[in-house]
Amino acid sequence: MLTRLAISGYRSIRDLVLAPGRLTVVTGANGAGKSSLYRALRLLADVAQGRIIQSLAREGGLNSTLWAGPEKFSRAMKAGEIPIEPLAPQSRKALKLGFASKTYGYAIDLGPTSQATETFPLDPQIKLEAQWTGEHLGHANLFAERRGPSARIRGENGEWRQAAASLAGVDSMMTHCADLREAYDLSILRETVRRWRFYDNLRADREAPARRPQIGTFTPALADDGADLAAALATILEVGDADGLGETIDDAFPSSRIDISTSDGYVETSMRQHGLLRPLRAAELSEGTLRYLLLVAALLTPRPPPLMVFNEPESSLHPNLIGALARLMRKVSNETQLFVVSHSAQLVSELKKDDCCVEIALEKRLGETLTPEHESPKWRWPSR
Repeated sequence: MLTRLAISGYRSIRDLVLAPGRLTVVTGANGAGKSSLYRALRLLADVAQGRIIQSLAREGGLNSTLWAGPEKFSRAMKAGEIPIEPLAPQSRKALKLGFASKTYGYAIDLGPTSQATETFPLDPQIKLEAQWTGEHLGHANLFAERRGPSARIRGENGEWRQAAASLAGVDSMMTHCADLREAYDLSILRETVRRWRFYDNLRADREAPARRPQIGTFTPALADDGADLAAALATILEVGDADGLGETIDDAFPSSRIDISTSDGYVETSMRQHGLLRPLRAAELSEGTLRYLLLVAALLTPRPPPLMVFNEPESSLHPNLIGALARLMRKVSNETQLFVVSHSAQLVSELKKDDCCVEIALEKRLGETLTPEHESPKWRWPSR
């Protein structure tokens, strides 16, 4: 479980260190920085997939994502007595992302490339990476480090060995130096992060793929757009918590149940509702009902990931469904760490009925995302 999340120099986030819980809900007004926090988490996941450079390029390149304000604000600036301007020469541009748990910690530092080309002018460069044991970085517990093109790994006897001497600026040591024999801990970290799941584009519109029959195949994890809903629900019924699925549907839609029909290798979702003489196919369901089924399929996965992140899951849901969704999320958070970014005061209130729920309320002042009611935990960035 993540116990530290650190972000520096990303969009409206100048410098944040958060202490998430097993159930964390992120709130705040429009423009407070919720989307930036969500995207920062996705960027960390992209490191393990080897695509952080491409993801930053899609956002407009490093310069478009960097914090645009001064490194520090003076009291006079905050009071509006003087214009906002640098207090001293700005240091090197950097986007830093990191996280830690009771087991491992990791940080990455990206900056402008020193060898920009006309073909790839938006690509940033990985300047530094570090992995350590435990929550806090120190000299004794650092066991994997990358500086520029060079990466080294600490062995069991405490001696360092060269893992790479010419890493490209776009390649992470997490993907290029992980080895189960020579860099076991780095491999475990990579595979753990690769299992993180993100849901912010579960389609429930009239043309959503989830409304159509799909090829029936073992699907232990719902796709991030929900296209394989029928296969995911069929997998839950076959090898997962079928009773839990039935209870969750009944909680939201009393006396209703999910059916999965099969034909020529294709599966299709339908829903039997009390009072109706026939089941309603997925194509006939309302957007809110279909979206609820998508969220249920994601949450009741037979292969729970270490981290699951939802961005505005309440979209399209009727208020009557919010309570049932929150009850399911509170239950699932006992075995999977959940991050929920939400605008819904009702959902936030329902989630906070769990004593372990951590609310992170974001505010924006002078263009900067802050968490005035959240106590920042200890964190140390590795230095270039």
